[in-house]
Amino acid sequence: SRSIIDVNRDPSGASLYPGQATTELCPTTTFDGEPLYQTGAAPDAADVAERRRLYFEPYHAALAAEIARLKAKHGRVALYDAHSIRSRIPRLFDGELPLFNLGTNSGAACSPALREKLGAVLAASGETHVVDGRFKGGWITRSFGRPQEGVEAVQMELGCRAYMAEPEAIGPENWPTPLDPARADATRLTLRKTLETLLAFVGDKR
Repeated sequence: SRSIIDVNRDPSGASLYPGQATTELCPTTTFDGEPLYQTGAAPDAADVAERRRLYFEPYHAALAAEIARLKAKHGRVALYDAHSIRSRIPRLFDGELPLFNLGTNSGAACSPALREKLGAVLAASGETHVVDGRFKGGWITRSFGRPQEGVEAVQMELGCRAYMAEPEAIGPENWPTPLDPARADATRLTLRKTLETLLAFVGDKR
């Protein structure tokens, strides 16, 4: 659970978004700023180090090994890191988040031509979208994306309204809401085109 440790954060604890609200490597609050621990019970430095050893490091070692295996076999690798988040979280961003949020670490995690092609797919969807907006890609995208070495990495952050109806006021009694097939079907079309474009770029000929 990312409430125990977030494998998409800088393991040093440094913020990926300096000057902006975010959650820590071992979060102590929700995205809304509500405390996850009782007073005095939050993880200390030793707890954080133990969680890194038990969970963060094995996860990233496994991911690195898989990327190396695929790169040895195919020469080039596409890493697609997928997330979703509520469309309105005042603590993290103003107003409503675009439906599709593509992160490339400001162009450092993938080739410029791929960034342009994926941006065009999102533009053609007719939905709100942004490239390297509020979410530019987390630690996974930033640490593994090395286009000059044949690893093209991007992050897709979806507004949850892409596949469900989001209530105005969210609480335990109404969240999460069920999958909305109509919303999900429309979103799948764009996501499929995104993945096809990504695979074609790295030379998948299957």
